[in-house]
Amino acid sequence: MQPFTKLSGFAAALPLLNVDTDKIIPKQFLKTVKRTGLGKNLFDEIRFTPDGQEIADFVLNREPYRQAKILITGANFGCGSSREHAPWALADFGITCIIAPSFADIFYNNCFKNGILPIVLPEEAIAPLMTAAQDPNRGEMEIDLENQIIRYQAEFPVNALTEFRFDIDLGRKSRLLQGLDDIAETLGSLQTIESFEQQRQSLQPWLSLTQ
Repeated sequence: MQPFTKLSGFAAALPLLNVDTDKIIPKQFLKTVKRTGLGKNLFDEIRFTPDGQEIADFVLNREPYRQAKILITGANFGCGSSREHAPWALADFGITCIIAPSFADIFYNNCFKNGILPIVLPEEAIAPLMTAAQDPNRGEMEIDLENQIIRYQAEFPVNALTEFRFDIDLGRKSRLLQGLDDIAETLGSLQTIESFEQQRQSLQPWLSLTQ
C-alpha cells in the first residue's frame, strides 16, 4: 500500500445521498479477487447506458473529472453490502480521497485498509467544496493528511486559497502516512511474534502443530 501524505488533483462532485456499494460497483463485477481492473466499471449503472455507452452528463465522463482523485459526495456513502470491491474500484479508477458528511461503517473501515482517505465534514463545510468541485476552474484541491487540511480555491477573491481542517483517528492517520495495511502492520511485530512462538514451544511443546 502506498503511503498517503499529500494528494493534489481534481475533485469530482457527486451530490447524491445513500450511494450504496452496489451502485459503486455492481454485483456482476464481483467475480475477481484482484484489486485491479475494477475502475472501468466504477458506478457502472449510472455512468454507462445498458449497451455500454458513456452517459455524457455523468461527472466522471467529463473533462477534467476523468482524472479525478477526490470525490465529494452526500451522506451515508458506501451503505449496503460489505463488499471490499467498492474501495478497490474507487482506488483503481484513481480516487484515493472521499469527502462526505457520513459513511457506512464497514465501507469507512475498508477505505483505510485499501489506502483511501475518507474525510467526514459537516454539511455546511461540504457545500462550498461541492460548489468549487463543480467549477472546472476551481476543481483542483489539495489534501494534506499530515496537517489534516483541505485546500481549495475560493470564488472570491480569485485564486485565493481557502482551508478546511478535518479530524481523523490518529492511529488510522499514522497507518495511512506509513502505507500500512493490517498485514503490513502485523509484520512490523514479526520479531515479537516469533519470540513468543519460540518461548511457547519451549514451555508447552505438546501444543506444537509441527510433527
